Amino acid sequence: MLATRNVLALTKMGNMLFPIRFVMNGSKKLEDVVTVDVHAAKELLRSGHKYLDVRTIEEFQEGHIENAQNVPYMFKTQEGRAKNPEFITQVSALFKKDDPLVVGCKSGVRSLKACVDLLNSGFEKVTDMGGGYSEWVDKLNTSS
Repeated sequence: MLATRNVLALTKMGNMLFPIRFVMNGSKKLEDVVTVDVHAAKELLRSGHKYLDVRTIEEFQEGHIENAQNVPYMFKTQEGRAKNPEFITQVSALFKKDDPLVVGCKSGVRSLKACVDLLNSGFEKVTDMGGGYSEWVDKLNTSS
């Protein structure tokens, strides 16, 4: 069994400090994902992070954050939702493993799970946007 070690750090962007957690040696879990609120996510995007929207294509077409890239984490099926089996492959076609990413969905559930999969696939700089696009619209009242 591999030993797991959490390394915590803070990074400063403008006047704000953001937590960064690195998990060394071992598979990542939900609690290993760094989640920030929409205000912090907006600052990360201003500083050069890229936005990955993991909502369905239909949700994305209803509205999205400026310059967002859409790769659905789940698909709607007749039986309910099913995980996109090509998710990591599709994300890898758009982003490098060391690109700093902010990942969001509608409310923050799918994006958190997507972040775990991305971290376990070797993506190094993944941040979850808590509250998702719904909170972005509610709190920031803008799509950019």
